[in-house]
Amino acid sequence: MISPLPGLPVWRRPVGVPLSGLIDGQVDLLVIGGGYQGLSTAYHAARQGLRVQVIEARGLGEGASGLNGGQVIPGLKHDPESLRALLGDAAGEKLAAFSAGTADAVFELIRSEKLDVEHQRDGWILAAHTQSAMQAAVQRNREWRQRGADVMVLNAAEVALLTGAEGYCGGWLDRRAGVVNPLALTVELARLAARSGAGLLVDEAITGLQPRGPLWGASTNRGRTLLAKKVLVATNAYSRGLIPGLAQSLVWLHSFQMATEPLPAEVLEGILPGGQAVSDSRRILVYYRRSPDGRLVIGGRGPMREPRSVEDWAHLERAMLRLFPTLQGAPITHRWFGRVAMTPDSLPHLHEPAPGLFMVAGCQGRGIGLMTALGSSLAAYAASGDPDVLPLPISPLRTIPFHRFRRIGVAAHVAWYRLLDSLER
Repeated sequence: MISPLPGLPVWRRPVGVPLSGLIDGQVDLLVIGGGYQGLSTAYHAARQGLRVQVIEARGLGEGASGLNGGQVIPGLKHDPESLRALLGDAAGEKLAAFSAGTADAVFELIRSEKLDVEHQRDGWILAAHTQSAMQAAVQRNREWRQRGADVMVLNAAEVALLTGAEGYCGGWLDRRAGVVNPLALTVELARLAARSGAGLLVDEAITGLQPRGPLWGASTNRGRTLLAKKVLVATNAYSRGLIPGLAQSLVWLHSFQMATEPLPAEVLEGILPGGQAVSDSRRILVYYRRSPDGRLVIGGRGPMREPRSVEDWAHLERAMLRLFPTLQGAPITHRWFGRVAMTPDSLPHLHEPAPGLFMVAGCQGRGIGLMTALGSSLAAYAASGDPDVLPLPISPLRTIPFHRFRRIGVAAHVAWYRLLDSLER
């Protein structure tokens, strides 16, 4: 079965959110895209008294925000010292401090607003499959412990005990992390935004943006025209031609996921008994967790094209059996996929190509925490125009050379990395 959404019973489907439609007249902030970034920003901006309109081209949760792995991981691909080297001491430290709290932002929002979102906060394990990966984990641990993070290095026996998986030589545990129902979080953020006064419209696409004096005029595929003082483009991996160069500044990958049927108790007791989520250190990483109803949910990179049959998930089945041989013969009941936006430097990028038009793109697999936490800063920027409220520096929008050949290049890299990973087993 190819399931378009990770529905029942992998994740309990939330009830639909009442759509608040269009706000009459001019708005202070138009948000294009109804994922974590757009909805979180809309919620925080509406709470500050801004007139906010969200327009989503699809249904809620039909993009990456509803189709990801559910792992809420603080930090970025780069650790604090690397951020300082890349951005300079002040900007690097500012981004490191922000990234340290992204998981906190998600779980605190769930708690304070009593969101109907299944969640578990037992940590995240970065499992090392080679000694060089283990050395990197030790370095990462040193940097984050210096900043007071609740993290620790794990030896091979500890990783085996916590994961039940075979083949790791050690790892790193970040207790700040956890998992959520990604679809429910999307819907609940939409509910918060609508309840706070934001307009919310789905299944309608913005097809044009033009400056109109001090305002922005936005036209939709249904013939509507909206006027806004400022526009946030929160389309990320689903960006197309609306903002020239935005899609060409990103490389998007498909993240494929699947889930077993509920596992027997005697099998399940040896798989992730502590409830942590796991990502491994392979070049083509595999990540996995347990679902609330006792399934193994496993994900990783898939083909650049959209899937054609269940065979497009075969690499995940092989990875599952490599890690958990006891799951030989376990039926796979759900398969789904979404897009992940990557940048050449593995950093999120904040752009403002024209006054009042801004965007953040590039999640690198940290989208739930990163984009949800960014909402308060982006709302503050929309209200004040002060770049000091932003955790990221505003950078020029730069396209990737030969971007039109990205699929061929990425597919070749993925194949090569899979080969290297197989030789390191």
